[in-house]
Amino acid sequence: HAGQGGPRGLKNTADMRKHVMMTLLDTEQSYVESLRSLIQGYMRPLKQPDSGSIVDPLLVDEMFYQIPEILEHHEHFLEQVAGCVGQWHDRQTIGHILIQSFSKETLANMYSAYIDNFLNAKDAVRIAKEAKPAFHKFLEQNMRENKEKQALGDLMIKPVQRIPRYELLVKDLLKHTPEDHPDHAYLLDAQRDIKRLAEKINKGRRSAEEAEREARVIQEIEAHIEGVEHILNPQRKFLRQEMVMEAKTVGGKKDRSLFLFSDLIICTTLKRKSGSLRRSSMSLYSAASVIDTSSKYKFLWKLPLEEVEVVKSSTQATNKESIQKMISRLDEDLSTLGQISKLSETLSFPHQSLDEVIKDLMASVHRELSEKQSLAFSMTFLPTKLEFTTASAESSFVFEFTSPDIRSNFEQAFEEAKKKLAMNKDQWDPEFLKAIPIMKTRSGMQFSCASPSHSCPDSGCEVWVCNSDGYVGQVCLLNIKDEPTVEACIAVCSARIICIARHVRCVCTVTQQMRAAPGSKDMATETTSSEEEQEFPVASSYGAPGMLGVGGGGRGQTESPMDGRAMRRSSRGSFTRASLEDLLSIDPEAYQSSVWLGTEDGCIHVYQSSDNIRNRKNSMKMQHSASILCVLYLDNKVFVSLANGEVIVYQREAGSFWDPQSSQTLVLGTPSSPVTKMVPVGGKLWCGSQNRVLIINTTTLVQEHWFQVGTDSSRCVTCMVAYGQGVWLALQGSAQVRLYHAQSWESLTEVDVAPAVHKMLAGADAIIRQHKAACLRITALLACKDLLWIGTSAAVSSATGPGTLKTPLAPMGSAHGHTGHVRFLTSIELPEGFDMNFPPATSGNTVDGNLQRRDSSRRRASAHIPPKTNHLVISGGDGYEDFRLTNSSETVGRDDSTNHLLLWRV
Repeated sequence: HAGQGGPRGLKNTADMRKHVMMTLLDTEQSYVESLRSLIQGYMRPLKQPDSGSIVDPLLVDEMFYQIPEILEHHEHFLEQVAGCVGQWHDRQTIGHILIQSFSKETLANMYSAYIDNFLNAKDAVRIAKEAKPAFHKFLEQNMRENKEKQALGDLMIKPVQRIPRYELLVKDLLKHTPEDHPDHAYLLDAQRDIKRLAEKINKGRRSAEEAEREARVIQEIEAHIEGVEHILNPQRKFLRQEMVMEAKTVGGKKDRSLFLFSDLIICTTLKRKSGSLRRSSMSLYSAASVIDTSSKYKFLWKLPLEEVEVVKSSTQATNKESIQKMISRLDEDLSTLGQISKLSETLSFPHQSLDEVIKDLMASVHRELSEKQSLAFSMTFLPTKLEFTTASAESSFVFEFTSPDIRSNFEQAFEEAKKKLAMNKDQWDPEFLKAIPIMKTRSGMQFSCASPSHSCPDSGCEVWVCNSDGYVGQVCLLNIKDEPTVEACIAVCSARIICIARHVRCVCTVTQQMRAAPGSKDMATETTSSEEEQEFPVASSYGAPGMLGVGGGGRGQTESPMDGRAMRRSSRGSFTRASLEDLLSIDPEAYQSSVWLGTEDGCIHVYQSSDNIRNRKNSMKMQHSASILCVLYLDNKVFVSLANGEVIVYQREAGSFWDPQSSQTLVLGTPSSPVTKMVPVGGKLWCGSQNRVLIINTTTLVQEHWFQVGTDSSRCVTCMVAYGQGVWLALQGSAQVRLYHAQSWESLTEVDVAPAVHKMLAGADAIIRQHKAACLRITALLACKDLLWIGTSAAVSSATGPGTLKTPLAPMGSAHGHTGHVRFLTSIELPEGFDMNFPPATSGNTVDGNLQRRDSSRRRASAHIPPKTNHLVISGGDGYEDFRLTNSSETVGRDDSTNHLLLWRV
């Protein structure tokens, strides 16, 4: 080798690089073989039509969930690594292949989903073994036949262990790769990508394991307590169980068992099957590992922790303190009497009577001192009793524990749980009000978008909710008065409505609503005088997945048979000045608003008001050559994004009306990467086109800057919302929401909603949970009152505080969501002093009886104090689900197929 590779040190480095590469190739081959064994040796034979006698087919899907997808990815990666090793030379690079393989979000999602389901998969194997001996035999036979003699469990754990192995290999490669080597920079990037992937997987694994464990433990406890129902709640954790005696006024003492949860305390009667209190540790999920299963329990009562207080025996603490003071004073007295006694001996005058008095006095002090000392000694042994009282003080309970230590530990756990609960209450502010079913007038109707449309304060406020089945576009008017009701469902066009925006003109001071998106010049102007006209927009166009980037051409066009452009000209030409003045009156006294609807067949329908749409009267209609993806009013202009990549800008002179015939066309994208989202940010227009954000000056209509979001150019921006100095956005198919700085465009943070969603779904049916976790993605975003609301395909509206840009944020799941996707999120601000009297949510859809009643009575008690501002957040989607309940509700099937609006008060 001498002379061929330069100095010996460099040659050694090159040899070491090749050695590490050979290790990578060997371990990858071995890993791929293990995955193939899982599929060829186990999954395929068990999926045969005649294997029903060995195992339930549903359990097979659970066991091998995501394995085929993971194998496909690694077979491709192995091919690339083998090719690389086959043509190895000193300047060969591998880092680019690692980046390509491990930076893909799909891979992270695959592994996260596999690891989230890992405990279910192991459980499925256990259940199958218990159910059918034939399955046990099949496993033993297969283990003997496979090369490595590995059991099914050993093979299943391989994907959990694999990713950290790549981290070590890349670290080894970097150690032997000089900085001037072409691979060095690639390897640094690859190391970062693999580290990020490993962290995400570990985090997912921990949160999934924890949620899974909590759910199973609570399910087991529920099964062991006769007469208890619906205690499974994704937010709830089991803390401890204690055997106690309850002191009863009638009948003396009774055996009881207390079950303490993170938000609840349950008391049961106790009937021991055997004398001993056994605590076995059979398995991770069996109730025997956390509660005593040698006893029988019967439900007595349950109370939310926030309604229970421990009665403090404060007198005891003060007594103990005063006794200690008395002991020290008596000690001083004894010492003083000793000194007096010595002094009396120096007296020459007869002093027998004095000596007797001193002697008696010393005896009394000694007696008193020994009494106080024994009392203090007894007080160091804490009492075993604990008294609970309810917040309303309607009832109290006294329980005696088996030892003072156990009593003290239980009290400490109880107080800590209460403290945590109070902190979490502060975090999750929104109060769920109700779920409103919207009956379908045609099958296949689905929500697509919504926007509030304010009328005069006297008549309440309205929300326009659009839904379509692809052939008919319909607007449902949700009137928010004393109680929200759907007043009308009006068919407006023969195409799907994709987006909606409103433009409001009113004579008023600037309301809180205008400050809803600080940082936007247009929406955060100074307070105007009552003579000036003020305009402000709120645009909302949350298209459902699959509605973006749809090509032009519509169904059932009745207006004109001409092609898009010609039709647009002819339809524009038909407007008279008078009808436009009707539409957008320039009378400064008038309170006017117009709502713009964009459809899949390229048409914009403009309505002046609710009366306008109720009378089926189209105020203005503009035809375009491609689907309308997004409409936004900003800076006295309306921006309309088309599926062909164009953005049409309509404008008008200040104080005048819109002129549909004068518009400008900006070509910002292409038919394959149109502008899918637009939001106003600090007086600029941010446009999402594929995985890029374009920043447009609204005055010059020139693109001033652009930046890329993520590395996968096949994913487009589907959701974007501005709040304060930040802009939150989500990419197609992704479960992460990303935060960018409004001025510096710097990427600030990423928030993964998967842990919050998995927590909410922990108690769901395994197959449903597996399906929802596999295709989890963000479908809608909304910023309202310092909360970022995140709607997902798994139907959970998560919320997190977007106020501070640098803080790492952990989303929390709402216990209420949809069975299907969240199709849109919108909010409406109700006028000051306007309050709604919601009746308590009906049974069947909400939490169990006694907790629900207590909850609603507390709400009613505070309802008479009208809040300064009431914001309603409205989520639209298929079905309604209370994630705290198991599928025992009689309405569950019906609710799945009905569109629902869910309302929260913020």
